Amino acid sequence: MKTDTHLSSNLAICAWIPLFALRCEEQRRDDPSSPPPPPPPPHTPTAVLSPDDNRRLWQVSQIARHFGARSGMTVSQAIGMCPKLILFEPDPVYYDDIFTQLLTALYNISPVIEPIDLGRVYIGADGIERLYGPPARQLRAVTRVALRKTSIATHMKLGWAHGKFISWVAATKAKPGSPVVVDQDSSVEFLATQPVACLPIDPDTHRRLLQLGIKTLQDLAKLPEQAVVTQFGKSGRQALQLAAGRIIEPVRGKKILDPIVECVDFPSPIADHGLLTNALSRLLDRALRHPRRIGRRVQAVRVLAGLEQKSSWMLNVTLKNPTADRDAILDPIKTRIRQTPPAGAIENLTVEFTRFARGTDELQLFARDATSSARAGQRRALHWAAHEIKTRLKRSLLHHIIEVTPWSRIPERRYALIDYDP
Repeated sequence: MKTDTHLSSNLAICAWIPLFALRCEEQRRDDPSSPPPPPPPPHTPTAVLSPDDNRRLWQVSQIARHFGARSGMTVSQAIGMCPKLILFEPDPVYYDDIFTQLLTALYNISPVIEPIDLGRVYIGADGIERLYGPPARQLRAVTRVALRKTSIATHMKLGWAHGKFISWVAATKAKPGSPVVVDQDSSVEFLATQPVACLPIDPDTHRRLLQLGIKTLQDLAKLPEQAVVTQFGKSGRQALQLAAGRIIEPVRGKKILDPIVECVDFPSPIADHGLLTNALSRLLDRALRHPRRIGRRVQAVRVLAGLEQKSSWMLNVTLKNPTADRDAILDPIKTRIRQTPPAGAIENLTVEFTRFARGTDELQLFARDATSSARAGQRRALHWAAHEIKTRLKRSLLHHIIEVTPWSRIPERRYALIDYDP
């Protein structure tokens, strides 16, 4: 099995669909063949509830924001501000499926694809001018391919530039159907008038910059680098370099291996935490025994559940230490479930291993699924481990087991322990 192959591109296209989850709900309700209710009338304020806390809003339409509703508000606060607000139950599995379809379509444009978050993706544009021509035609090709896959692409904003940051700023200034192209010669002039809010820095740094009277990227770029680093550290230096257009962040894509998927359908919906944990344990066991998992440790896990009332629930867990041990994978999943439990009874459950790491020599040495290269290096690894033990403890604690009297019924007489000196 080949490992992931990393690719990069300095030329970047940023494709961004604002309010992606809300657009998915609108598309589903525009589809007459789908079971959800018909779409609300035009100019109706709408919002999607948070998947982590269904008492709060997640994505809010522009009309609802006009009436005062905001993301993060409680439902009662939002209804008080906007009595006609229509709320949608979150369906993260559906949103993820639509976004995956969009990514699959974009791979027809370029092999360098880097998704950032739901609804935003960078496309590497190095070399595709030979297929599609200048940037304007490249962007039209992206729009055309995306629209073939999903009608949500009508809301897509596109920006073309050198590096991810400038292409992202360009996308925020674009309108659906009217992309923004920033060539290298005009990038500094383009960035000069942009607000510091577009910088990928933490909110506290944003607040401090505004308090110091730094409102645009040009204001930040004029400051001495040493002074910025003194005040804001390493993140300040990066922000200054981005504002001045000194660095170009390449699009870093990778060839993603197909996930390992195991699922189960329940005869009747379950809501008991113990039953859920037991089902997850069984699914993890089955996934770990999958042939494609051999010789690799699990780095990222996704848990998806179909709930009653046609809604869904999803968890993404990235393991600090990649592992092939079931309990080490299950423990952080159980912690996340306690923090954000499903909002209803579960009808079906799916476990996906989405990212992997290569097995270390120590794990592969004694693993049943060790590769041939790992088995070939067993003697060398054992010799080094024995040498390390002797160095640390000043004496050898390893022994050879030698059979001296095989006819004896007493194990102590049958075998002898001989010191092993590496």
